[in-house]
Amino acid sequence: MPLQDFIFYFKLGWEHIISADALDHQLFILALVAIYSYHNLKQVLILVTAFTIGHSLTLFLSVTDVIRFESKWVEFLIPCTIVFTAVSNLRRKDFSLKSVKINYYLALVFGLIHGMGFANSIRIMLAKDQKIGWGLFGFNVGLEAGQIFMVIIILAVNFLIFNYSKIRRPSWVLFVSAAVFSLALKMALERIPF
Repeated sequence: MPLQDFIFYFKLGWEHIISADALDHQLFILALVAIYSYHNLKQVLILVTAFTIGHSLTLFLSVTDVIRFESKWVEFLIPCTIVFTAVSNLRRKDFSLKSVKINYYLALVFGLIHGMGFANSIRIMLAKDQKIGWGLFGFNVGLEAGQIFMVIIILAVNFLIFNYSKIRRPSWVLFVSAAVFSLALKMALERIPF
């Protein structure tokens, strides 16, 4: 694959996470990462990678027409995954690594749903005569880079809040998760497919 093709798909993946139109994906990452501190960087990177594995799998299966779902249902389910993740945070009383193991499974399973949303965006762009694998690879690398960028920002804000303010971690998680919950619930209600 020529470098310019890789850069094109990388940029497409990056923008799919970083652009203003990607609020739903940004909220999901925020909900997933809000409970972690900078001490948990390794765990957070594993978490984001689990999400990437999930969405890469359904992205591949969707783009190659092995599976296909109506976009109205996918667009509805994406904010539902955010609502579920935010509620999981709101119910949490313990932030130990053992207690948040469920997040790895949430990231993987919900990544499957988010991958279907990505597929609707990229399916048209992948030309039939092009090697789909390389286009998907560039797109996924761009997505992962965008997610890691978001994670670094979130962990930096968490670091500042946890170390330079009087706000305690449970209060911060409650505030962030409640805000994410309300925005995602509004999105879900606006996207009800029936």
